[in-house]
Amino acid sequence: MRILLVEDEENILDVVKLNLELEGYSVITAENGKDAVRLFKEQYFDLLILDIMLPEMNGFEICEQVRLTNTDIPIVFLTAKDAPGDRIAGLKKGADDYLTKPFTLEELLLRVQNLLKRKHKQLADESDMYYFGKNEVNFSTFEAKGNQGKFVLTKKEAMLLKLLVERKNEVVSRNQILQFVWGYDVFPSTRTIDNFILSFRKYFEEEPATPKYFLSIRSIGYKFVI
Repeated sequence: MRILLVEDEENILDVVKLNLELEGYSVITAENGKDAVRLFKEQYFDLLILDIMLPEMNGFEICEQVRLTNTDIPIVFLTAKDAPGDRIAGLKKGADDYLTKPFTLEELLLRVQNLLKRKHKQLADESDMYYFGKNEVNFSTFEAKGNQGKFVLTKKEAMLLKLLVERKNEVVSRNQILQFVWGYDVFPSTRTIDNFILSFRKYFEEEPATPKYFLSIRSIGYKFVI
């Protein structure tokens, strides 16, 4: 699980990062809003923890930027702004939880754990079957049906396809794909991803040379359009 922690108070940043890592999470940090938005666009994350009072761009603005392209990722505000109006504003911006300083680490860790459990339960509760055009995919068995009949996806093909489907109509960067499918510390060549996309086009596109579903976004990544 990858978490983006955005906090400009160094002592809080270090303590929260350490405790999250002790729980087994991979934590990437930013100390200002612009860096946070850049990291979010470049990398894959399972959850965001945001302070509100930050240099260059505040936490509310970060939350708004994230929600423009991703409505599913859990967002937690961790802030000294404890007025009821601030809490309401944060939730209206799209946050899933709001924790005020001072806070206990145990409570923060439990809230993070519960949000991630809820998110993954939602994904698990969704049907394993996915249909687009004349195609169908079973993400539980990896069985699929495309323009050449029935076949079986590899595990990594299924993971990549699942990511693209979950982020349909959004641009997914190569870095996000590498981190989600292969893990942030083991990067194959980006050409590997290109080959996977070419395979998807052969499997599912009626005209692989002029794809309808699996589009390349020059210098950035890919988009699954439906």
